[in-house]
Amino acid sequence: MSAPPAPPVRVPAWSLSRSAIWLWVTQGVIGTLVYGVLVAVLVLGVPASTGGPLPVLRWLLPVLLAVYAVVAIGVRPWIRYRVHRWEVTEETVHALTGWLTRTWTLVPVARIQTVDVTRGVLQQLYGLASVAVLTASSQGTVRVPHLEVAVAHRVADDLARRAEQVRDEAT
Repeated sequence: MSAPPAPPVRVPAWSLSRSAIWLWVTQGVIGTLVYGVLVAVLVLGVPASTGGPLPVLRWLLPVLLAVYAVVAIGVRPWIRYRVHRWEVTEETVHALTGWLTRTWTLVPVARIQTVDVTRGVLQQLYGLASVAVLTASSQGTVRVPHLEVAVAHRVADDLARRAEQVRDEAT
């Protein structure tokens, strides 16, 4: 018996939920607030009369924080939404992730051992869930983040059912 032909490498068809943008914006706001507190402590903790490079930090750190805020809140969520893709075909699960480092992952349905649906705190706030498709290989896990809850459950149920059918056919 020969192995089935490898599926073509292509961009997966589906984007994440648009609510993922607002989840990432919220994460950017939270990150900016945390870094803002650290910057405030550092800037207010440095005496103004101190010589050397420390006075430069009084203006450089807030500028860097502002740049971080613009990227984390105004740019990164929109780019991530455009580049994160996923698709489930008859034979495989595809995911394309990353906005700076792109990762394309493909898992054959026949290799699926477990399908998990998880919902973090912010995901719950935005009605989202993530699907993790796990195989025996540590490199074979596909994670599809930030799907609408109903879609995530449908995908997980469908994949679990198909993986079970493939196992039944193999025995």
